[in-house]
Amino acid sequence: MSVVVSIALSVAAAAVVMALTAVVARRQGRVAVVDVAWGVAFAGAALVCGAGAAVAEVGTPWRTALLAALVVLWGARLAWHIGRRTAAHRGEDPRYEKLLGGTLAEVGMARAVRKVFALQGAIVPVIALPVSVGTVLSVRWVPVVVAGVVVWAVGLFFEAVGDAQLAAYRSRPREERPQVLDTGLWAWTRHPNYFGDACVWWGLWLAGGLASGWVAGLATLVAPLAMTWFLSEATGAKLIEQTMMRRPGYPAYAARTARFVPRPPRRA
Repeated sequence: MSVVVSIALSVAAAAVVMALTAVVARRQGRVAVVDVAWGVAFAGAALVCGAGAAVAEVGTPWRTALLAALVVLWGARLAWHIGRRTAAHRGEDPRYEKLLGGTLAEVGMARAVRKVFALQGAIVPVIALPVSVGTVLSVRWVPVVVAGVVVWAVGLFFEAVGDAQLAAYRSRPREERPQVLDTGLWAWTRHPNYFGDACVWWGLWLAGGLASGWVAGLATLVAPLAMTWFLSEATGAKLIEQTMMRRPGYPAYAARTARFVPRPPRRA
């Protein structure tokens, strides 16, 4: 099985997941369910590519299984976390209302498919390139695979622990909790979950792309770069801070805490 076929399988997996999610969104009347499908789409792509490589007997079997396991573990945790969070909020996410120019009922399903489901379905195979390429190529540098797993583990730690700390903060009565969450990982970075997400994909790039050789590494470098840009500058940290900067106490918190890459907090 060639790299092209593997990429095509990831495209097909993403398309199926997003199509099914669009059906669910239409029934529920909200686009926000796509956030749950984000992790599911990556997990599906990794499983399909891994299965294809196993059937075709290409690549390095242990690395193929490792990549699939890492993506499935990350995607399942993310989907579970977001699904539990969105279940408590039945309305539409303000981000998608702004993107679409209204609610799903107001703008119609065609616009939602074009601006949300099709777009995210197209992004998934690009971000998943290190996985779809790594599953069909042989490992050239095993130490780079090990380094990738370490970076992935650091990323999952920041993402999972950051999400847990934020959930604990939000569960406290509003009158008892501080204005902003500035303890734990949130004292080192204002977005530990987004930073962790970026690290996960840099780790997968190391293990799946660069470990296959310089050519594969350079060809798949777009994946972690794109994910980091989305999380830091596009739909992630930058978008959230446009609202958070209006919250009392947040500008002072931002002045002493790193925006994305962790560092020790500055003195007030």
